[in-house]
Amino acid sequence: MIRCRMRGFILLAALLLPSIAVAINSQDEIRIDVPANVKVKVRNDFGNVAVEVWANNYVTVSAEVEGTVKFTRSPIIIDNRGAVLTISVIRRPIDPVAAIHLKLKVPASADISDVVARGEKTVARATADTQADAPAKPPELIGVNNAKTPAGTPATPTENTEISEGDVIRVDSQLVTMNISVIDRGTNRGLMGLGQADFRLFEDGQEQRIVQFDSSAAPFDMVLLIDLSGSTREVVKLIRAAALRFVDAARPNDRIAVITFAGEAKIVSELTADRELLHQRIETIDTARGDTKLYDAANFAMNEVTKQAKNSRRTAIVLMSDGLDGTIPGISGQQGSVKYSYPETVRNVQEFDGVLYTLWLNTEYEAMSPLDTQPEAFDMGHDRMKEMADAGGGIFYEVERLTDLAGAYEQVVADLGTVYSLAYRPANNTRDGHWRAIRITVNRPNAVPRGKRGYYAN
Repeated sequence: MIRCRMRGFILLAALLLPSIAVAINSQDEIRIDVPANVKVKVRNDFGNVAVEVWANNYVTVSAEVEGTVKFTRSPIIIDNRGAVLTISVIRRPIDPVAAIHLKLKVPASADISDVVARGEKTVARATADTQADAPAKPPELIGVNNAKTPAGTPATPTENTEISEGDVIRVDSQLVTMNISVIDRGTNRGLMGLGQADFRLFEDGQEQRIVQFDSSAAPFDMVLLIDLSGSTREVVKLIRAAALRFVDAARPNDRIAVITFAGEAKIVSELTADRELLHQRIETIDTARGDTKLYDAANFAMNEVTKQAKNSRRTAIVLMSDGLDGTIPGISGQQGSVKYSYPETVRNVQEFDGVLYTLWLNTEYEAMSPLDTQPEAFDMGHDRMKEMADAGGGIFYEVERLTDLAGAYEQVVADLGTVYSLAYRPANNTRDGHWRAIRITVNRPNAVPRGKRGYYAN
């Protein structure tokens, strides 16, 4: 699997590749929440399309593949952009020849005038037995080994899949998505209103064709990762207030999780859009004991995002720390991270399917003895926090005083609101584990794109 940010790209288990970590079981219902009067566009050049109009206010999708053929990657794409829902079937030349039939259930208010099928196209009204809130058998996704549990996948039931506005289900593990913020060099502010034509993308010097483009409106799953090591109760009070400001500044559709750490990482709140609950959980943050295990905590947060994040959403981690992991030379009396080294952490940040922002808090004081933290340790903590942000495609903020933390958090939220997502299928599809360097240009004066510089082709 290409381990760059694969925003909203997940495999339907009907056509599952074993290496994909996130799956939807064939029994699951593919549910898509849509607004009233949504326009549903469907194109299937490889089979039939059957549309059932029902009284519920959401769309469901299922697919059936004739025979027992094996595809290299699933050919189904579901792209939900709010006012327009696009469902299409694609096929590469090396994929087998087999009929693929789509079945949809759509609200009565939906516009279904744009439905194209190679074979039969039917539209039916729901009967009285299938009105709103009536129980219905989930659509069945039929494909390769659909009755079998993939190797390494726990045989436990999963929740129904819901696709919200801005979400994309992409059934193609070859696609790579880059999350890019574009800054005006003169004002240092994010540029809004850019379109796909404004971007050019190059991998290892070769221009790639952008096949998907998403504006900055798509929601994020965000994790606040907060260093509490050495914090007094007064300091924690300021940290809580800053975290609350972050929550209040985030967009309503953004989900937020909170993790604190010192010796160990602790989940204060899992991902949620419930602002009242977040306020309640943040108010419980208190002092923490233990050596500063920054690198262990960063890896813990990345793993938690992978487990908790809604698969179709973009993800971001916002790390606040002075960078003084106990493993840094010049820090006395601390053990520091034991599970992950700094080089391992940077590599994992590069491979993390999301964006990492770092807020470096200046805690430097004058060393009066060899037992005090030495100046070079503070410098290394600063530099490593910056390197982690660079590796994670985010932005590094210097917070000189704790009272400035809330403003820095708000700036992060504003910056995340200017992130664009560009997806492409690499011309070089060899999975050799090598680094692929990416360069992006923007056709606007003084425009500076910021994001990850590449990915490992795993």
